[in-house]
Amino acid sequence: MHATLRDPEPPLTRSVEDYLKAIYHLSSQGGFAATSDIAALLEVAPPSVSGMVKRLSETGLIEHVPYRGVQLTAQGRRAALRMIRRHRVLEVYLSQQLGYDWDGVHTEAERLEHAVSDELIERMAKALGDPQYDPHGAPIPTAAGEIEEAELVPLADAPIGAVIEVRQVADEDAARLRYLAEQGLTPGTLLTVTERQPFNGPTIAKLRPSGEARVVGQELARSLWCRVVTP
Repeated sequence: MHATLRDPEPPLTRSVEDYLKAIYHLSSQGGFAATSDIAALLEVAPPSVSGMVKRLSETGLIEHVPYRGVQLTAQGRRAALRMIRRHRVLEVYLSQQLGYDWDGVHTEAERLEHAVSDELIERMAKALGDPQYDPHGAPIPTAAGEIEEAELVPLADAPIGAVIEVRQVADEDAARLRYLAEQGLTPGTLLTVTERQPFNGPTIAKLRPSGEARVVGQELARSLWCRVVTP
């Protein structure tokens, strides 16, 4: 039987919740999160990370392996997914019910996710029809603590000639999200990858079915996660 995200857990501070989310994102491919990467993601000093890692390890939320990094325990993963569910349900609610643009919901959800109750999130999810994805295409964990793990590749690595579907975009940069919307590079968009310039050059793709070309720089192409429809 799956543990649900609503099972009683010891209350966590906002700082702990932010660390668990960061560690989840950095180690989501089955690896370890380096303390230097945690510090960079959360914009805190490395000594602060070391202290928090020690605390989280002592409370059983993470496992710290010297010289490799940290990863979440089962308890830590449940707590991280609970916060991610809150965040992404809030994004959908703000977008669909309150008219927020997709470039503004991330920051607003960051402010709200620590204050709302799990009951409110479940009521929001029910009112929305239990959405599976947030406005940026990221999967929303279920109340049972499960999350879709699709095989996606960044546009920068998509095979030349392949038809791909944009599934998920990085949501931290509002200006980047506005640009992607202007270019029509949003979740659900189909593209044909036609060319990639050498030496970390841009990827060139055509929108389907219009055939309009888009030249996507290396950095931006790495923030667009895609599903290969036909190789």
